[in-house]
Formats: sequence, C-alpha cells, structure tokens
Amino acid sequence: MRSVNNQTMGEAPPTETTVNNYIAGQICPPASKDYLPIINPSTSLQIGQVALSSPQDVNTAVSAAQTAFPSWSSLTVKARAAYMLKFHALVRENAQQLAQLIVLENGKNITEALADVAKGNETVEYACSLPQLMQGKIDRVSGQVTCQDRRDALGVVASIVPFNFPFMVPFWTLPIALVTGNCIVLKPSEKVPLTMYKVIELFEKAGFPKGVINMVNGTKDCVQALIDHPNVKAVTFVGSSPVAKIVSDRCHSLNKRCTALGGAKNHLIALPDCDVEGTAQDVVVSYAGCAGQRCMAASVLLIVGDKEGAAQKALLDK
Repeated sequence: MRSVNNQTMGEAPPTETTVNNYIAGQICPPASKDYLPIINPSTSLQIGQVALSSPQDVNTAVSAAQTAFPSWSSLTVKARAAYMLKFHALVRENAQQLAQLIVLENGKNITEALADVAKGNETVEYACSLPQLMQGKIDRVSGQVTCQDRRDALGVVASIVPFNFPFMVPFWTLPIALVTGNCIVLKPSEKVPLTMYKVIELFEKAGFPKGVINMVNGTKDCVQALIDHPNVKAVTFVGSSPVAKIVSDRCHSLNKRCTALGGAKNHLIALPDCDVEGTAQDVVVSYAGCAGQRCMAASVLLIVGDKEGAAQKALLDK
C-alpha cells in the first residue's frame, strides 16, 4: 500500500492523502465513490479525503475477515503473538512519524502525540504476553467432575473508535483481539483516519495474513452496518455516552457481545497535606492537556479541610 508521507507538524501535506478502505490485503475505494474531507484542526486546511463506506463495503470487509478466521484461529497463541511482536518493533521504529500524523489530523502537540503512541504500544506488549496469560486451567472439582477454563476466539470483531486518541484507543482492542485468534474490521474516526492508515501499513510489514485485519472508513451508515452484520460476533466502541448507549442497546438486542465505553466525569480531591505546587500543576494538566478531549480531563476539584480558603487561593494562584 502507499505510504503516508512524513509531514512537518501542523502543516498541510504537499499532496493530499486519500484514505481508502483496506480489505483482504488490498486498498479498495468505496463502492459509492464518495469521500469526506480531512481537516487539520490547527489550520482549518484540508489535508486529505477519507472514504465513505456503504453496507456493501462493510459486507466485503466482514466476508474477508470471516474467510481468514479459520486459518488464523488455528495457529497457536504463540505463533499469533510472534506477528504482534514484529508489529511492536515497527511501531517503535515509526513512533515519530505516527506522532506527526496525530499532530497533523488531531491537533495534539508532539509530546502528547508521542505519549498516545507509547500508551497504545503498551497494550501491544501486553498482547505479546498472552501465550502465558491465557493458558487456561483444568480443575478436578470432584471425583467424577472436571472443569476446564479456556478462551476461544469468537470470529469477526468490529472495533469502532473515536477521534481523541487516534492510536491509543484502537489498541485497547486490536492487539488482544488478534492474538486471541479473532479477525478485525476496524472503523476509525472519519476525522482522524491518517494514523490508522499508516498503522495498516505496519501490520502489512509485520506479515499479518490477508483478511486478518481490515479497515472500513465512514460515518453512521458504516457503523450501523457493522453492528447489524450477522457475522460480526463482537463489537467494541469508544465515544460519547449517548452513542455508547445506542450501540450497547443495539448489540444486546441482537444478542451480540459488546463493550461500549462512553464519556467520563472525573473529580479531583486535594487533601490538607497536599503539595500545592504539584497539585496545581496536575490540575491544569488534567483539564487542559489534549485540549480536554480525554477521559482524565477533570472538571471538579474538591478541597478538603480548607476552612480559611488558603489552599484554594494558593492553588488558584499557581
């Protein structure tokens, strides 16, 4: 596939990138031939365009994943983890370029973007240890009864992710689902598809078989088609709470496994013996980091035992 070029942070690329779908190891334009502009939030300039997928595209991607599933799931966990270990090394080698893409399409600063990549790659490391973590067990609970605990792959898993962490959040699902033997259809946010387009290139370089990981781009129609597809056995979603509720309810009505994560409301507590300077810095970083677009963005500070208001004044001064 065509590589996403390195760009200077915050600037439009010299040529706009077209992000198509990736299905069964091939770059595929959407059946509709329709695209949505990709905008750099720092400059309001268009930096590319992303495919708007239809249910037809989703069906093609799910079919590719379903075709790849028998051979992929028949590998040992150790063999699948070996692919992920190669991918982990590629992420480390390409961390700077991935971070630059995050800056370009998401608007984070480069420090935040590098942390986005690093945190996502930590989950890759966890997935590489699954040969030891998911061995299962056999318990002889009585003379004539034996219980076996094991983890079996489900089949095709759909991962629907938001814009605020273009690398980290997709990797809450992808590495674990893949190493446990499932095949993936990923739907990145249409606002930040460039990062995952580069990630797909790295999965290719790591040698993952065709159809094991697929990517479809789009908006509501694409998401609904993924959730409703009868051969999608599980759905993971991260986004706003109202949409997470819709996704969860829809999956449960179809008797489909679902993890749907919504927004978070975090409170900070400052105790009487807190380090004022350190606390003040942490409070600001919490609500202002990543422009507040993260689950750890605290909106309430509760100060305990501050009858005279001294701690409040000191924190506000800092």
